[in-house]
Amino acid sequence: MKNYIKYILFFALIITVSACQKYVDIKKSGSQSFIETTKDVQLILDNYDLFNVNYPLDGEISADDYYLDDNRYNSDVIQPEDRALYIWQETAIRASATQWVASYNKIYHCNLALEALDKLKAAEDPAVVNNLRGSALFLRAYALWPLAQTYIKPYSNSTLQEPGLPVHTKSDINDVPGRGTVKETYDAIVNDLTEAVSLLNTTSSIVSRPNKAAAYAMLARVYLSMEDYPNALASADAALKIKSDLIDFNTLNLGSYNPFPRFNNEVIFHSIIDKQNSVLEVGYGDEDDALIVPEIVNAYDGSDLRKQLYIKENLDVPVPSGTYRFVGNYEGAVASPALFNGLAVDELYLVRAECYARANQTADALADMNKLLITRWVNGSYPGFTAASSEDALTKILLERRKELLMRGLRWSDLRRLNHDSRFAKTLSRTVKGKVYTLLPNDPRYTLLIPQEVITYSKLPQNIR
Repeated sequence: MKNYIKYILFFALIITVSACQKYVDIKKSGSQSFIETTKDVQLILDNYDLFNVNYPLDGEISADDYYLDDNRYNSDVIQPEDRALYIWQETAIRASATQWVASYNKIYHCNLALEALDKLKAAEDPAVVNNLRGSALFLRAYALWPLAQTYIKPYSNSTLQEPGLPVHTKSDINDVPGRGTVKETYDAIVNDLTEAVSLLNTTSSIVSRPNKAAAYAMLARVYLSMEDYPNALASADAALKIKSDLIDFNTLNLGSYNPFPRFNNEVIFHSIIDKQNSVLEVGYGDEDDALIVPEIVNAYDGSDLRKQLYIKENLDVPVPSGTYRFVGNYEGAVASPALFNGLAVDELYLVRAECYARANQTADALADMNKLLITRWVNGSYPGFTAASSEDALTKILLERRKELLMRGLRWSDLRRLNHDSRFAKTLSRTVKGKVYTLLPNDPRYTLLIPQEVITYSKLPQNIR
């Protein structure tokens, strides 16, 4: 096998054939394609185990919303690679390309679907073809963006020509695009999502399928990571015009270990990160072992229902008393080995409010925050969200963003962009066996090393340390 990209696509082809055999009952002959109708394309894109799971985890491992005590850090369950990522070791690198392959496998299937649709469009309903094309474009961008937050430098004017990601737009295993640039990577993501907006149906029957609201919401997320706040504002606003449902947390069971139903009313597009056997799930009984940092625990007001619905105090031995674990997972299962990282309405309100504050539209920012937070507090106790200035509003909104989007797979991306602003740049620190490890703002380690298996087989240039 001459290069790793070919390996990825060969692997993807095997999965595609097996997926089609499992999900698509299609007659085959030596001259027939196994994708013969738009129904076949829909069934491929509906493969939940392919498109809605297994998004990259290592950014969440590297972020600062949780910590490990020494017992957890030394647990036999934790792999040495996870320990290295946890303390931001300069040489921290995955040997296996599992997370990389999972993402490019998604991209391969999207390209396969797009090529099939190009051949089918003359004989099929144009509305159906357009929606499926929009779905494939959305899913391709949705798979590429988390890789960009993990393996290439944060987007800024000074990094546009730095190495990016391989951007695959063909299913041909001989197509080897190389790394390209940061700008080319983000251009590909934005272009796919922009076209998807014009093609997708406004809504979908299930939240595991893309729709127009999801495409706008993902554009808002992407533009925020690019620090393009005007476009993030416009995209969040467009998404909220389609879907703005918020859950009244007063209606939830405060004592439940999984208070949020799966596919709840706030979810726009459902996807998950697998945290099983990582530093986020060491395995202390039925309790999630990610210890939430006191900085966040203490930031919730006593009347803020998120303090009971997002986190719970650890009371069982051997979990240390006075510590808290995360339970506010929109995946909706007790002790789930997955974390929700999908698109939801609460994120949109926070994006729009932040962008309003940055544009000195303080009244609009406060209105959005009040709309969101009144649903999070005990009935009759919400004091109102106030700010003395747009900068004061921005500071408070960013704190609420961290509290609301806890363990959603977004904190690492936020740290990367906020480090560009001295007002919000943060030095991270973790202590293991009495030794303090730190990560300074804008450190090269905010761009993780590409897995060794990728470097070995593809000969792609590694990120600089």
